[in-house]
Amino acid sequence: MIMADFWNTDTGEAVYRSRDAVKNLRIKVRIERVTSTAALSQHLEQEVLSQHERGAIELETLTSQGQTGNNEEELVVGWQEKLFSQYEMELFQNEAACQTPLDRQYHTEVKAMNRAKGRRNRRIFTYTDHDRYTNCLPLHQLHSTDLLTTTKSSPTFLAERMASIRHRRHDRRTMDCGIPKSKIINWEPTEEFVKNSHVINNAMQSMHIMADLGSPGRLGQKENECLLVTIKSDGSGTVVVKPDFNKDREPYRIVTEGEKREVWHLTVENVSTSMKTEEKEREQNMYKDLYVRHKEYLNSLVGQDFEMPPVGILRYLMNGEIVSAKGFEYDNLYIHFFMELPNNWSSLPFQSLSGVTQTCRTKTLGKENIAFFSYPFSFETFYMCEKESEESIPQWPVLYFKVLSLDSWQRYRTEGYGYLLFPAIPGKHIMTCHTWRPLQTGTVSALRRFFIGGSPELEDHSYVRIPGTFKGDRLSRFGFCTESTGSVTFNLHCMQQARSFVDATMLKKRRQKVFDQLGGFSQQGAVCTILEAFQRARRKMQEARESLPRDLINTTSQLQIESSA
Repeated sequence: MIMADFWNTDTGEAVYRSRDAVKNLRIKVRIERVTSTAALSQHLEQEVLSQHERGAIELETLTSQGQTGNNEEELVVGWQEKLFSQYEMELFQNEAACQTPLDRQYHTEVKAMNRAKGRRNRRIFTYTDHDRYTNCLPLHQLHSTDLLTTTKSSPTFLAERMASIRHRRHDRRTMDCGIPKSKIINWEPTEEFVKNSHVINNAMQSMHIMADLGSPGRLGQKENECLLVTIKSDGSGTVVVKPDFNKDREPYRIVTEGEKREVWHLTVENVSTSMKTEEKEREQNMYKDLYVRHKEYLNSLVGQDFEMPPVGILRYLMNGEIVSAKGFEYDNLYIHFFMELPNNWSSLPFQSLSGVTQTCRTKTLGKENIAFFSYPFSFETFYMCEKESEESIPQWPVLYFKVLSLDSWQRYRTEGYGYLLFPAIPGKHIMTCHTWRPLQTGTVSALRRFFIGGSPELEDHSYVRIPGTFKGDRLSRFGFCTESTGSVTFNLHCMQQARSFVDATMLKKRRQKVFDQLGGFSQQGAVCTILEAFQRARRKMQEARESLPRDLINTTSQLQIESSA
């Protein structure tokens, strides 16, 4: 007796990748009835044979009931090979039932098969990709394993949509020209819109190997049809088989429904002809030559020389992201930013030096209201020093930005101004810039900001840092009232490219230009760091000296004079 422990219940699909054409695929399918009905028929056959030997009964009266061919069948099926079922044989014999060209083709094949009496299948048959039965199979047969396991399962939403996606592609309608292109988001999507838009559309051909598990005298009834194997393939060599090949595992179990719950065994094997060693080596050499030619073609398009800026020019590339903003008074924030280029800096003619983010609502995280923009931007600039001065240090470009808010009444308010100095050291930088906005004293200004929007704005955005029109030694902002607001976080990836970085011998020669003097702006960053640390230490020493009593300072000075004498 066969126990349930020896049944294979792993009916998941398997995905294979093959360089060979899918038309060479060959699958051997074997079904065998293992219930007590088959055992009883075998016992009756043995009894009939024994009685026939004794001359007690005629063999011809019961041989049809004990044929082993009704209890098992084995066939080798090719890709998209059509095997007719008993139901199709009876259907396509009638020419009046054939309506489509495919039906008339099947009618011709069935007539030829009846004349030659060459039908090689009895229970096992197939539905190819062109059959209308493949398109109309119930979803519980196409995508679940009801017949292979004892548990019931309902098709998922994705399985339901993928079952009809190939036919939905033919019914696709063109876009209405009256719909404006600026409507990017559908705020009230219908259920049909979701089903038609949220599924990946990849064209795959399918094939289903079926079996008629009815009793020997009732073959050809639709309710006895059972799905055995589903095979799918696309044009890129991907083959999906469900259930997977048995290989060294036990056969699958099929349980029929109805009053007589019979159990069948299913075995699936890959019997495709394997390539010979010579053919495999020839194919590998062909692919290797193809890859080499493709690589040479790509190299011819790209070129062997690495693109370099001219001599004496530094190329600076910044790929940045406005990550988030927090700490502002109003919601629905957006950021307007632009870049200022100092002297000796230039950009490409088509380079955009400004931008505006989308309007973003804030999200509460802890005690902060944060607006996540994730807005990318990129700048490419060039630096060229014209004066041969060893003391001059280049000024870096500045990114000015202002944060604004917009409410449902289309009232906008300035939430803050800020600036970002381009990093002198290449690499990744995460920078948080704090902002402020001009403050007008009095209650009228606050009421105007609340009710009708608007607020004091800067005519010159460079006033956030050092105004471009400023000329002098000291910059005073006495009397200018501001209010600290929130902060904006930037994620920057900076790259620097110059010929002096490649030629290492340039660092050993006499430096003539600022560009060659720096040699690499990372060295400049290190020098600036050391100078800043020295200035901080010097200020601390001066503050400590001023905090000491005057008598102690005079005594220390006299001791220093005496020791020097």
